Amino acid sequence: MTTLATPTEVRARSPRTRGISNMHFKSATTGVATKTMRNELNRLVQTVSDPNAKRVFDVEMQSFFYLFTRYLAERAKSHELDWDRIKSPAADQIVPYDKLPTVTSPDALDKLAVLKVNGGLGTSMGMTGAKSALEVKDDMTFLDLTVRQIEHLNTTHRVDVPLILMTSFNTHEDTLRIIKKYANQQLRITTFNQSRYPRILKETLLPAPTTANDDKKSWYPPGHGDLYNALLHSGVLDQLIAEGKEYLFVSNSDNLGAVVDQQILQHMIDSQAEFIMEVTDKTKADVKGGTLIDYDGQVRLLEIAQVPSEHVEDFKSVRKFKIFNTNNIWINLKALKRIMENEGMDLEIIINPKTTDDGQAVIQLETAAGAAVKHFKGAHGVNVPRSRFLPVKSCSDLLLIKSDIYSLKHGQLVINPKRMFENTPVIKLGDHFKKIQQFQTRFKKIPQIIELDHLTVTGDVYFGRNVTLRGTVIVVANEGQRIDIPDGCILENRLLSGNLTMTDL
Repeated sequence: MTTLATPTEVRARSPRTRGISNMHFKSATTGVATKTMRNELNRLVQTVSDPNAKRVFDVEMQSFFYLFTRYLAERAKSHELDWDRIKSPAADQIVPYDKLPTVTSPDALDKLAVLKVNGGLGTSMGMTGAKSALEVKDDMTFLDLTVRQIEHLNTTHRVDVPLILMTSFNTHEDTLRIIKKYANQQLRITTFNQSRYPRILKETLLPAPTTANDDKKSWYPPGHGDLYNALLHSGVLDQLIAEGKEYLFVSNSDNLGAVVDQQILQHMIDSQAEFIMEVTDKTKADVKGGTLIDYDGQVRLLEIAQVPSEHVEDFKSVRKFKIFNTNNIWINLKALKRIMENEGMDLEIIINPKTTDDGQAVIQLETAAGAAVKHFKGAHGVNVPRSRFLPVKSCSDLLLIKSDIYSLKHGQLVINPKRMFENTPVIKLGDHFKKIQQFQTRFKKIPQIIELDHLTVTGDVYFGRNVTLRGTVIVVANEGQRIDIPDGCILENRLLSGNLTMTDL
């Protein structure tokens, strides 16, 4: 019979679980919660009949249990960052992109692998499957574009850069089905599944599922910080090292700006940094993004969820925190193996409260991949151009990508040379455009926006074919009204309101 170890037993077996002995529980309830959770997880493990599946599930529950005990200990200590010790990063902790080497060796690419975090469902955009299957440009999906980019890299430089996809239990089957169409492409694709952790019932601190096969809604993927655990336990980390790969470029599958950059790779080799995080200058749209800080002389990632409520406005301000994390990360694989097997990796816990469909309050304990920065030697940020951060999180983002602002070259987005301004237009589409299906219905064809600065659309609005938008355009259909912008219409510096009057801005 497999049983989950006590914290002491886990510590004896696994170097990754250091720190448990230092837990000083302030109340008996914490000890009770630990014991009860361990019993419940043991019971869950027993619901798996297949011995191999049971062993894998047991390892997963061990990792979850360790995260849970850390959460209880931190909660008992009211553990939070001391705001007065937080400083902006020092000059040597952030390297400007224009200071990187311009001479690069294609040989370095043979030591590289590319990993896309591919666990998202795109539910906020009304999708039901893997978000990476969304068509974003010229009938190509996120995944199509990534495959095309890496294939071009491999054929141009005669190298073998593999693509690795970290899926979640939500997207794994979908992803396996999708990648079959790339069977004849010039690249190798490896997939592995990140952990599946039980949601925690807020009131009782017990796991939401009652068996290992419980419905998906009882489980969650524990954030992209799980990358390191999942790479190790899946065997993919060892496989990459055995193949002679030394560097891993990690990014979110929905960031269309995250392409392989040989200058950053060369800088990593030259500087012998074990970890590089790409950061970029903050704008008003990025106030919630995590940022690099100097904490007692050490580079660390600070996420908004870790910020005490009285300092949230400071965190959002551009004065103290001028940059944010793009989640494009470069990792030395041998260093990662050393850390995972020796000192372990304790990433800051992000508490994500959720409410289930039936109204139950649950907690998800998550971690962020960038938080690993503090564990690596020589880790630092590289301040990259904004063009390396082009995520598609909403239909407003999608409109920009689908428009004439961008064209494609070997799967990479290229800004239209006719665009006179370096920055891209600000686009804000209202709730009527929130879901993909609504978005597709409301645009007969994507408008021409090469000369657009700002677009705001709210209410029941439809766009005809060959519409051109220039300058600042605001379209507001009031409650109960509908606006149809006719085919061939040109709107330049216009406010269009519910009674269809046009006002020059």
